[in-house]
Parts: sequence; structure tokens; C-alpha cells
Amino acid sequence: MKYKEIIDKMTLEEKASLMSGKDFWTTQEIERLGIPSIFLADGPHGIRKQASASDQLGLNASIPATCFPTAATVANSWNLEIANEMGKFLGIEALCQGVNILLGPGTNIKRNPLCGRNFEYFSEDPFLAGKLSASYVLGIQSTGTFACLKHFAANNQEYRRMVIDSIIDERTLREIYLKPFEIGIKDGKVKTLMSSYNMLNGTHTNENQHLMIDILRRDWSYKGLVVTDWGGSNDRVLGLKARNSLEMPSTSGETNEEIIEAIKTGVIEEKVLDENVDILLEAIYKSSEAMQKEKQVFDLEKHHLMAQSVAEDSIILLKNKEGLLPIKSKTKVAIIGDFARKPRYQGAGSSIVNPTKIDDTLTSIKEYDLEYVGFEPGYNRYGKPSKRMINNAIELAKKAEVILIYIGLDEYSEVEGIDRKSFTLPNNQIDLVEALAKLDKKLVAVLSCGSAVEMNFEDHVDGLVHSYLSGQAGAKAVLNILTGKVNPSGKLSETIPYRYSDYPNANNFPGKEVSAEYKEGIYVGYRYFDKQDITVRHEFGYGLSYTSFEYDNLEVNKDFVEFNIKNTGKVKGKEVAQLYVRAKNSNTYRADKELKGFIKVELESQAQKRVKINLSDDSFSFYNPNTNSFVVEDLDYEILIGASSRDIRLQETIHIDGLKINPDLTEKEIPNYYSGNIKEVNTEEFERLLGRNTPNPNYQFYKKNRMVVHYNTTVEQLKYSKGFAGRWFFSSLKAYIKLLKLFGRYEKSSTMIMIIYHLPMRGLARMSGGMISKGQLEGLMLMFNGKFFKGLKKFFKERRIKRKNNMRSS
Repeated sequence: MKYKEIIDKMTLEEKASLMSGKDFWTTQEIERLGIPSIFLADGPHGIRKQASASDQLGLNASIPATCFPTAATVANSWNLEIANEMGKFLGIEALCQGVNILLGPGTNIKRNPLCGRNFEYFSEDPFLAGKLSASYVLGIQSTGTFACLKHFAANNQEYRRMVIDSIIDERTLREIYLKPFEIGIKDGKVKTLMSSYNMLNGTHTNENQHLMIDILRRDWSYKGLVVTDWGGSNDRVLGLKARNSLEMPSTSGETNEEIIEAIKTGVIEEKVLDENVDILLEAIYKSSEAMQKEKQVFDLEKHHLMAQSVAEDSIILLKNKEGLLPIKSKTKVAIIGDFARKPRYQGAGSSIVNPTKIDDTLTSIKEYDLEYVGFEPGYNRYGKPSKRMINNAIELAKKAEVILIYIGLDEYSEVEGIDRKSFTLPNNQIDLVEALAKLDKKLVAVLSCGSAVEMNFEDHVDGLVHSYLSGQAGAKAVLNILTGKVNPSGKLSETIPYRYSDYPNANNFPGKEVSAEYKEGIYVGYRYFDKQDITVRHEFGYGLSYTSFEYDNLEVNKDFVEFNIKNTGKVKGKEVAQLYVRAKNSNTYRADKELKGFIKVELESQAQKRVKINLSDDSFSFYNPNTNSFVVEDLDYEILIGASSRDIRLQETIHIDGLKINPDLTEKEIPNYYSGNIKEVNTEEFERLLGRNTPNPNYQFYKKNRMVVHYNTTVEQLKYSKGFAGRWFFSSLKAYIKLLKLFGRYEKSSTMIMIIYHLPMRGLARMSGGMISKGQLEGLMLMFNGKFFKGLKKFFKERRIKRKNNMRSS
């Protein structure tokens, strides 16, 4: 152990005290030994540090910081250099605000478009997500700030996220859901990892020995800190054994006592605690080194312009009928859509940033050489229909040559803790687009949202620019794209199908009660759509430019490929060249092709460049459950170079020496995994893939609509409790949320759902900052289980005990 000398000087109580937070955002210090407290803050795309430590849940605005584009947006840049540079800017702002550990980036896979937190995640593809994560991490940590990859692992839905059990076969887990973390750890050298709320194959992730020890510590040789998601610790002692060293937030010492008791009774050895303390001390001391420097003040305008640059590199041109865009000088332009007045630039939840400034379209349009004829909101932001608003928009549009219509999802459609209910945009926005399309005018749509949506409206527009969630400078970045000051170069990091039912997991997302079964296996995103040759609206990797590119002269060997890219158009532009690998005649099931490399190249008009993309064993391997390792199969492989997953420009076959594979499961045993016809997978076939039976996915009632309330029963499930107190508690919360929505308090209603609705009983204590003790929680559960007076008596008894203990320690 690196800090054995210090650890030997600690009492058992002092060591245990370090294992959970001092308060909501900081760790415990030990002054007599010179061990400082450190600050952890949210910040995947901007720092969210609360001005007051008592503002535990961030109900008030945080300290102003630059709101950069979200991860879902930056992924569309396919630009590792700009992701790295943005990471440096994030790290600098963290230092300026005294933040030791920045809780990001999020690198979970976009398994399904309705996951409410997709805006915080990079891609449906693990290679792209992993490479971008590593670039973020390297940038952040170059400043001395620690980055924190999250949420480890298989956290792909928000509904019942703190108790849902993700059921995944080992190959899928390794190839799809863990691969981005593996790349972030090995390439990015990340120093902190956050465990996720959910269970994985029956065990909470923070105490999952296979995930945390076998894979993370042994296979990947990770030496850094693992911290729980806030309130995400289930069994503190089991978490400690899994080397989940830091529990956040504070539990007012209750779980520290559990650790002490476990050591005194021999449940765990004290050396397990010592090892966790050693890991935590490394993070405390190393992350504090940068804080010793003189406090910096970051350049607000420089950082704002960086946010704009990132947005410009990420925005995607999806449609440009007859070369309408860029809009020509002096064109009469009408702007329609509430998002032009109040931009949609980030998601909601723990990642929400209080921006230093916000560009908006109506203010910025005056800086461009266009004849601006006026603005109409056109629709109610939260979906309420209005013929008057549509008619006003039509009257304005008649004065213009080009109509710019700003549409998308509102802030509370994409929010932590709540999955989206629909794949479509609000009907009032669709009605507006269709009404404007009937005019003899050019119509350009600007779409803002953090994940895939149905785009039937695209058929009614001449141009479509997708800004995703482009941060505080996004409005001006979009105008620069529309007017040609910047040539669009973003490409989709996720597939856009024609309809939600086309998704392989459309019928089983989210997991509704006990478990989420990942029956689609490795066939996520384009891996499924391309395997089944399903027609999509826009394929993975797609994006248009104001210029054109040609590819030629491909040379391939087992270590790298080289080829030429030429800008054959009239203006400077950037192209994202993508390398896919296809295994030919494999003995096991494989995707049609997989992304294994990419490069973004900027070229002047008519300029040409020879580019190189490296290959490795990882480019050809798959995870073999028989050997518990990634292996390369002895096969011919096609190397495909394309402008998207379906626009392949160059290809060549190469033989790679490897192993002869005898699959553990034959095509006869799991036919739909070999064919990719995932929607036909039934429980029996999925269980053959898993190698075990699936757990009962339904609630266990001891009688009709009644269940025993326990530590992992959620607040929502209290509607099934035996005691009227539990049912009353849930009904009151539900009525309060409905009332908030009725009065337009969408932000507060979403916050209530995010924080309380799906919170397990243990969370009532773990997230209360000591307001509710474990003993008081047990009293509440007695009340919820029908023993009202016994529970009430225990609740008040435990409250008196807690007050006495607090008085002794104060």
C-alpha cells in the first residue's frame, strides 16, 4: 500500500469515516493527519457546483459555468482533438471553482432512444463512445482535475433505475456495454469511476464482484477510485469488499458504523478497509495537488467561443434539397419556433449547468447579412395546440423567401430519472411544419434534441439541420452553419430509423418491474439495422457537407490502412472517414460490420491528403465465453472505408491468422442470434444465450396487489403496500406532481419524479443527509407494512436516539 504509514496512524473509526461523504459534495477530512477534504461536482458538459453545501439536491442555481454541448452532440463531431480540448476547458473551470473530481463523462450506450438520459451519452457504438470518453478524460486530467467515467455499468434506462436488474449475457456485456469503459480506462487512464444505481445480473453494481473485481481490477488492471452514484450504495460492507471505496453522499456516520461492526465481528478483515482507504487517499492527495496552485479565473468569452467551436464541429446537415443551404446574402428570412427565442441547449437533471451567457437566435440574427422579416413562436413549448399561433406564423411566413423553423423536444422530455414517453415530436410542432409546407416558400428546419426522434416532418422541409443540444453558444453556431460561415461536418453517432417499432428492443424497453432483459444481445443500433438490412431514414455515420469528397487508393495490412481523401468541391470542408470491419464466414454469430476506426480530415477545395488508421487485435476480436477472453478468429475480414455505415467507398479483404473457433452455442441452438432476427427471440432462446434461467420479471405480491415493503421497495411501489400510510404517501406525492404540472411547474414536477418517485426505501435515509436515520426508516417501513402505531412509536424513539447521539458528537 502506498499510504501504509499514514493508515497505520489511524484509528478504526477514522478509517471508516473516510468511506462516506462529509456532506453531499465533499469527502471527510482528518485534520490531525493532514488529510484534506475534496470536492466532487457534476459536470459532463459544464461544472455544476452548488454555492452552498446545504443545497444538497441542487434546487438553486449553481455557480455560473460554461455550458458546453452535451456528449450526444459532441459525439457527432467524431473529433477526438476537439473533445480533448473541451476536456481541458472543463478541467480549468473545475480548478477555478475548487472542484477536485469532475463527475463525467457519461459513457453508457444508447441502447434505446427513449432513455431519458441519452443526451448525456455519446453513441450507440462502443468504439466511438470509448474513444471520445478517453479524449475527454485526457483533456480534463491534463489540468490536474480528476475525471470520473460513469455510470458503471449497464445503466440504460431511467425508469426504476435504482433497483432495476439488467439481465445481459457475458459476450454482450463485454463487447457492447463495458467496451467504452475499458477504452476510457486503458486509453484515457481515468482516475475515478462511478458505479451505477442498477443491479447487473442479480447483484447491485457497486457490490458486484464479477464486475468490480474480476473485470475492472483484474482484467483491466484498474487501480483508481470507485465512488457510488449518489445514494447508490445498497449494502455498504459488500460494496467495500468490491473495492467501492467511497460512498456518497454523507450518511451521518451510519454506514461507517456498519463497516466497524463488520470488522469487529469478523465479517471482513481490516485489511480490506485499509486497501480502500489507500485507494481513496491516492485520489485525495493527487487531486489536491492542482488545488495548491494560485486560484485561476477563466476567460468567460474564450470559453464561450470554445463552446461555439465545439457546436460548429458537431452540428449535422441532414437534408439540403437543391442546394438551398447555405442561405444566400440579402435573403428575406422569417424565424418561427419558440426554441429560437429560448434555445433548447442542454438536458435536465444533475448535469444541468447555469450558463455564463446564452446566445439566442433572435438576438444573433442581426449580425448576419440577411433580411430578417420577423419572429413568431408558432407553437406552445410544452405541446398545447393553438390554431391562432399557427395562423400568426403563416401570416409572417408569407413575407419571407426562406422560413427557418426551430423545433425539438422540450427540457422536460429529456431529463434524468424519467424516460421519454414518445419517439415523436409534439403534435403541435408537426402541425405547424405541415401548415408552413403548404406555402410556396423554402422551409428549413432546425432540430434540437439529445437523442433520435421520428423525422416524418423531414418530408415537408427543404433543409434540415440537427443541432442536438449544442450548449450556450449553439444558436450562433447554427446560424454560422445556415449562412455558410461554417461548413457542416457533423455525422450521426446513432441511427435514425423511420419508426420506433423498427428498434430491436422496442417491445421490451424499459424493463417495467423487476428486470430489463437485453434480449437483443450485441445487435444494438446499426449492428441490428444493417444485419437485418432494414431501411432507415438516416444511417449511422451520415451527414452532409457544402462540399464533396472522393476516396481512393486503399492499402491494407494487419496493422493499419491508408487511403486518399480529396475535397472535390468548391469550398473548404471536413470529412469523417469511417473504418468498418466485416468478419466473413465466421463460425459464431457476428454483426454485419463494426466500427473499428475513424479520422476527421479538413481539406481546402481540390486538396488531397493520404490518411492512416491503425488496426490492432481489438479490430478483429470478439468475446468468447468459452475462454472468458477476447479472441481473434482465423478468418478473412473485409476492411470497409466509408462516409457512413452504408456509404462504403473502398473495401479490401485481408486474412488474419487466429484461432479456429468452436462456438459454445450453435446456430441450431440460438438461430435468431445468428440471423440477427432479434424480435423473434423468446425466453427459452435468451436463456440458452445467458446459460441460466431469467429471474421472474414481475412484482412478487403476497396477495392481490399487496407486497411487503423492504429496503429496495421504491416510493412508487408504495401504492401496493399493506399499510394505508404507504398508499397515502404515494398518492399524496402523485397528486402533488400532477398539481405542479397543472400549474406549469414542469421543472419542479420533473425534479420530484427524478429524486423521489423511483427512490428505494434505503434512499430515504441515504439521500436525506442524516435527516432520516436507518432506525427511523425501519419505523416508516413498519407503518407502510400495516403496523402503523408500532412503526410510529419506533420512528419517534429512533429520532430521540439520533438527537442524543448528535448532541454527544457536537
